[in-house]
Amino acid sequence: MSWLDEAVIYEIYPQSFADSNGDGIGDLPGVIHHLDHLAWLGVNTIWFNPCFASPFRDAGYDVSDYLQIAPRYGGNDDLVALCAAARQRGIRVLLDLVAGHTSVAHAWFVQESDRLVEGPAEGDRYVWRASPSDGGDPGEPWVASPGARPGYYLKNFYDEQPALNFGYARQDADEPWRQHPGEPGPVANRAALREVMAFWLDRGLAGFRVDMAYSLVKGDPDREATAALWRDLSDWLHETYPDAVLLPESDIEAPVDLGLRSGFDGDFFLVNQAAHSALFNNGGAGSLWWLPDHEHCFFAADGPDGPGSLGRFLTLWDEHIAGNGPDRRVVLATADHDYSRLRSGDRGLEQLPAAYAFLLTWGTVPSIYYGDEIGMRYLPELPDLEGSVCYPGYNRAGCRTPMQWDDALPNAGFSDAAPERLYLPQDPTRTARPSRPSSPTRGRCYMLSATCWQCAPRTPPSASAATSRSSAATTRSPTCGVAPTWWW
Repeated sequence: MSWLDEAVIYEIYPQSFADSNGDGIGDLPGVIHHLDHLAWLGVNTIWFNPCFASPFRDAGYDVSDYLQIAPRYGGNDDLVALCAAARQRGIRVLLDLVAGHTSVAHAWFVQESDRLVEGPAEGDRYVWRASPSDGGDPGEPWVASPGARPGYYLKNFYDEQPALNFGYARQDADEPWRQHPGEPGPVANRAALREVMAFWLDRGLAGFRVDMAYSLVKGDPDREATAALWRDLSDWLHETYPDAVLLPESDIEAPVDLGLRSGFDGDFFLVNQAAHSALFNNGGAGSLWWLPDHEHCFFAADGPDGPGSLGRFLTLWDEHIAGNGPDRRVVLATADHDYSRLRSGDRGLEQLPAAYAFLLTWGTVPSIYYGDEIGMRYLPELPDLEGSVCYPGYNRAGCRTPMQWDDALPNAGFSDAAPERLYLPQDPTRTARPSRPSSPTRGRCYMLSATCWQCAPRTPPSASAATSRSSAATTRSPTCGVAPTWWW
């Protein structure tokens, strides 16, 4: 039994949640100011997107120092204070751990890019190769060294995100950059992950959600070396910090039981992957090439293929449970920072309670993306900011607009800055605001409109129980002492 079994996660995109100093960018003191809102919602776990020092080429997923909070969010002491204040309200804090790559501004990369050696070298923290013998460019995913070191480095995503070297499961004489996971560079990187996790756990953190968790070991088609790496780290974590949790994120195709074999405490059904898409992706945020059928989702009032979409989700759900056992924890989110929002396209406010009734009573760990509880919408036609346009078909900025705290205040209470200085513009058509703990009738919370989650059963259901489970959960009599809220 873990506290994660009863978790209700709330994802905070820190630059867009609450600005305390008037610079137009959200920060950690701003989050502290609004912790009572989260406690009132029934949230008991906060998941932060990366807060580490960064040049923000990819909104913080390009880390330049894992042991320092980015100055725009505050300092290390602010995160310590936030964890303590959250703990007083029964709320734990998780951080996003960007494990697979750093920024080109990280000291490790700056040092290696200036080594006077071409190709791979002992102790490399990154993956380097010599220039092709024909003098040509090796092409993607290789990037020319920016320093004195000749040759190229391997990137994970943007050019500014060099892949950390955790080794290759399979060696190839024609590709000498494929170092074994047991060589000094990969070993040093695994040790660094322990150091980073311990540093923040010792300061009050409750665990981590690992970005691109299954991409660390390269050339690993069966993911055996990947599972071994994470099993080693999770065994250490659970022995040294028994109350801490570790959750994986990955958008690569992987065996359904990989998280279990890797020692992770649960799995994610990602917003931009098939299971979540079958429920909620109506195409309102654009299209992804690996999800071509983005119009026929279950939670669409006018969707022509609702039952088929539900069947697609249930098939994937049952496959996952069959491969992991009925007690396996699965995080299912309303939305997240990487794609859409629950309210997107032609899905209006009136459709949200039904979606929440499902999310809060299905047998998962629910995760609420900030602002989804009040019906904030995906805002189209925004500028490309901090790498938000990563594929031509959609712009992630639309789901990252500032939180709307109070329509009676400038910038809806997000910031005292001039509107043009905001991280992103507020939605000009905003119609909802959160109910405050001190005045629960000021606005409408679509999350609480759906059901009393404290009373809802949390045992993972089978596909055959789907329809009866969803309908019964919203009509149960409350047993927790919390006033029923489905009458709002």
